[in-house]
Amino acid sequence: MATDRGYSYQTDIVPAPGETIREVLAERSISQKELASLLDKSEKFVSQLLGGKAPLRPQTAVDLERVLGVPASFWSNSEALYQEWLARRNEAARLEEQAGWLRTFPLREMTVLGWLAERSTVVDQMRGLLSFFGVASPEGWQRYWDTQAETAFRRSTVFEMDLGSLSAWLRQGELQAARIDCQEYSAKAFRASLVSARELTRESPRVFVPELTDRCAQAGVAVVFVPELPRIRCSAATRWPSPAKALIQLCLRYKTDDHLWFSFFHEAAHVLSQSRSAVFLECDGDSNEEDEANRFAADVLIPPREYRRLLAMEPLSLGDIEVLADDFGVAPGIVVGRLQHDGRLPWRTTLNRLKRRLRWAATPEV
Repeated sequence: MATDRGYSYQTDIVPAPGETIREVLAERSISQKELASLLDKSEKFVSQLLGGKAPLRPQTAVDLERVLGVPASFWSNSEALYQEWLARRNEAARLEEQAGWLRTFPLREMTVLGWLAERSTVVDQMRGLLSFFGVASPEGWQRYWDTQAETAFRRSTVFEMDLGSLSAWLRQGELQAARIDCQEYSAKAFRASLVSARELTRESPRVFVPELTDRCAQAGVAVVFVPELPRIRCSAATRWPSPAKALIQLCLRYKTDDHLWFSFFHEAAHVLSQSRSAVFLECDGDSNEEDEANRFAADVLIPPREYRRLLAMEPLSLGDIEVLADDFGVAPGIVVGRLQHDGRLPWRTTLNRLKRRLRWAATPEV
């Protein structure tokens, strides 16, 4: 990179500023002793400056500009680049020592999904992972996510979650949500979007994914679909990235439309509760809040009046369920899933054919 008066520096090979000063002195036939006199500094200081043992401070850069005619900005930039190079060299050594941290995460799956770029060295892998999480060090990651696990997650007592996989999945949700332009959160607008969202249960993912995302964004809720990672043991999560924006994160852990839609409306209940300090993970087991969210999701998808009508018609054939689902304005798989959850149908039944199987596209999208 060229700079004033033909002097240059490069970011790939970064010499200490003292080396460049030596070159200029040699060109001008100026000795170290003479430079010390011209700068009005001690010979010891000049020796340390040329040897890279003393930093080149702004006042010294200005003094060198007067004495050598090389702009102060050049010397300041040279020092900044050299110090950055030193910091990165030291960081590389530290990261190589901490490379065991990489085993905390499912790197292969994250790379296949495009969350991480292919990296050729351990140090580059460490840097890529730190950048993904937006943290400066493995210690910073550990401190942050330990705090989340202790204070924010409503953690399951039944399942042991893998914090590495879970944190990566949640982080990807944050990154996707940041790209969604949302209006300021409005509970009233969000409730209205939920009413209209029921009709989307009958649509294909190609239709319902962008429609649901847009409708909820208008109400201040970012809805993201994020492929599951090994051992996350969660099908959905809800949290508040900011006071004005909620985030609902969904995956295809159970791979059928009834589970996906139930998870969405379940998480919607958590948004409406406005418990903004907690991270709700749909793997939490039993609690009053989870029970309330379950009832909310069930009643929105099939309102109590319609559900009583459904039960009055038992036993139900495939054709009956299709007609009733059409009447209710929901996908027939949702009716089957509700009856199974309530013990009215066995989990293994020919009626499962009414459930739509979902899979991730290559992009990946639902």
